[in-house]
Amino acid sequence: MNAESSHPVISSISNKLDTLTPKAQTLGTYIIQNPSKAVFMTTKELAESCDTSEATVVRFVSALGYKRYSDFQDALKDFVNTGLSLPDRAAIKGIKEEGTDRLHREVLEEISNLKHLYEHIDIEIMNRIVDYLDESQTVYVIGSRLSYTFAYYLGWSLTKVRKGVHILKGSDTTTLDLLTNAPPSSLIVLAACTRYPNELIKLSKMIRRGGHTLISLVDSAICPVNQFADLSIVVPGRSIPFIGNVSGMLVTIQYIVQELANRRGDDMADYQKQLEQMYLENDILFNLD
Repeated sequence: MNAESSHPVISSISNKLDTLTPKAQTLGTYIIQNPSKAVFMTTKELAESCDTSEATVVRFVSALGYKRYSDFQDALKDFVNTGLSLPDRAAIKGIKEEGTDRLHREVLEEISNLKHLYEHIDIEIMNRIVDYLDESQTVYVIGSRLSYTFAYYLGWSLTKVRKGVHILKGSDTTTLDLLTNAPPSSLIVLAACTRYPNELIKLSKMIRRGGHTLISLVDSAICPVNQFADLSIVVPGRSIPFIGNVSGMLVTIQYIVQELANRRGDDMADYQKQLEQMYLENDILFNLD
């Protein structure tokens, strides 16, 4: 688990602990010591675990600066999600439980994640990302490990809408060469998901030093690459995933690409005709004819 100082919600509790009432101190201490348990508790369950009242829990959360208990849970979830190991995640998901209808559970969980995204995603930031993608001559899309899945999907989709898009793998050291030789003021979109690969953090530092524009596509406000980004879009999820929350990332990418396509209009139509002609001439895709 992360150190206490590594996330605002934990450091805030630690810093205010001595100024709180005895009951609130008990709550704070319990959360610091058991964040992976507390994050799933209702106000009633947390109050019972600390032998206090729900009203005390609500006042405690308010003292930390959160309007709602759910806001506090979201912040705590970010902290827990970043530090959980694979065995921890398997335990949370009940992988070894018998008789669990995993399909239904996963579908309902993703529906909950999408509803959470719908209510919390920052549409203005997404539209600003589309502005960058529309105006930049050269675009590099980078990911590593799990996030390479999203980087590839974004990059591949963008190649159907515009020219000058390059997909790079963060774990490939030739990415360093390509970025070093990138045209001045290139646009770089870096996708990163918990648990965050150190190679992406190093790349984000290099991109910043190179004077390029960096956009981070991430699943948490505490993602370490955000500090180097010119613009960050956080794709929120309601649950703590076993491997990664997929649906929210895909929906966000689909919106960005489709909004860009809408803006490109006739230019995109001409470009796509060229692509289709190339597919046909080189027998790239299956064709009923």
